[in-house]
Amino acid sequence: MPRPGRAWPLLAGVVALLVLAAGACGGDDKSTTTQTPAATATAATSVIHGDGPIGVSSPEDDHPEVGLPKGKIVLGSHFAQSGTYGTAFKPVGEGVKAYFEYVNEEKGGVCGRQIEFHLEDDGYEPARAQEVTRKLLEEDHVFAMVAGLGTAAHGAVWEYLNEKGIPDLWVMSGAHKWAADPQGHPWTVPAMPSYFVEGTIQGKYISENFPDKKVAILYQNDEFGQDTLAGLQSSLDPSKNELVVPQSYESTDVTVRSQVAYLKEAGAEVVVCACIPGYTAQAIEGADRLGWEPEWIASYVSSEPLMFSYTSSETMEGTLSLKANKPISERDDPAIAEHIRIMREYGDTAPANYSIVGQIAGELTVEVLSRSCDFLSRKSLMDAVESLRDYQSELDVPGVTWSLSPDDHLGIEAMRLLRAKVVNGQGTWEPEGEPISFR
Repeated sequence: MPRPGRAWPLLAGVVALLVLAAGACGGDDKSTTTQTPAATATAATSVIHGDGPIGVSSPEDDHPEVGLPKGKIVLGSHFAQSGTYGTAFKPVGEGVKAYFEYVNEEKGGVCGRQIEFHLEDDGYEPARAQEVTRKLLEEDHVFAMVAGLGTAAHGAVWEYLNEKGIPDLWVMSGAHKWAADPQGHPWTVPAMPSYFVEGTIQGKYISENFPDKKVAILYQNDEFGQDTLAGLQSSLDPSKNELVVPQSYESTDVTVRSQVAYLKEAGAEVVVCACIPGYTAQAIEGADRLGWEPEWIASYVSSEPLMFSYTSSETMEGTLSLKANKPISERDDPAIAEHIRIMREYGDTAPANYSIVGQIAGELTVEVLSRSCDFLSRKSLMDAVESLRDYQSELDVPGVTWSLSPDDHLGIEAMRLLRAKVVNGQGTWEPEGEPISFR
């Protein structure tokens, strides 16, 4: 198996800064759901920042200036489609797109309207994200944004979307800030588990299962790692576990060798790795070379099959991680089989873990649109988003559900453990136990 070299961390950052393992809700007749009453608009019309009335009650109503031309709903997304990031993340956008095409073709659309989806390439660049988002709003007149991808790229546009009163749904990034301020950013809702949530679950699990063990964390020095560290510190029971001095690395660093050596010397017995896959592989391999065998708990950004191409399956064996949705490997599962069919018939990429999360965002979108059909407006759409209670897609791990409210935009609050194992000579992630709740 290939081992990470000097150029590896940068490539790994490209491939997996974003893990697309989000839980979500189904919008077709294949999903098992707990229904709640449809959201209703609070006024006959809704006026947002000078856009004028935007509420419509019939597919025949024609308001193209707000993304509701006759018989259509216009949605948009900024997304990496070209370059190295595009190669890595294209399946996510294709998953969203394919699901919308499936709904148009096999379900007759939603609210009696066909979904018109504009997917704009931002190259994973903040400046380009600003440019294409402005185009989507001012030229394409999208009704809502769906699945904007990347912490830095989306961070460049979410204030603009909130100022304009545009639904900013299912952000594809685990930064905790998307859900942390629903009053200040009422139009933004993330699709992925927050890194703070993940760190909190990790801390709870450690204190319950590894009492009296010294705990360490190696983390990327950005919102990803800092959110994870904060969650771990908030939930680790100090009467059961000592947290030794946390060690950070920069995303441009070539190696984490010195950090690993420090944690070994500090006597750490359990190590949380809030790292992208290249650095996760480096850390675990580095510890192995030092003859040090702590219990490793890797971030969900590393809970992908590709980890076993970065380092040997034997080295990874025993590592724990987390996930909220079913993996593509569960091909006998009816929901996964249906996803594969949808991607083959309507998508332009092969079905993958990333395309599953894209479909999840599509399902969520169709579900909340269907709840606001009687009077379709941006405000009624957000009312529908905030009406989700204990809602689950069949693509989610059983027990992982969505509940949102005006005061809580944190959708995913539970994740299931995975353990790296070697089966028939191949590395694989196998689920372990029941979902662990954040609360």
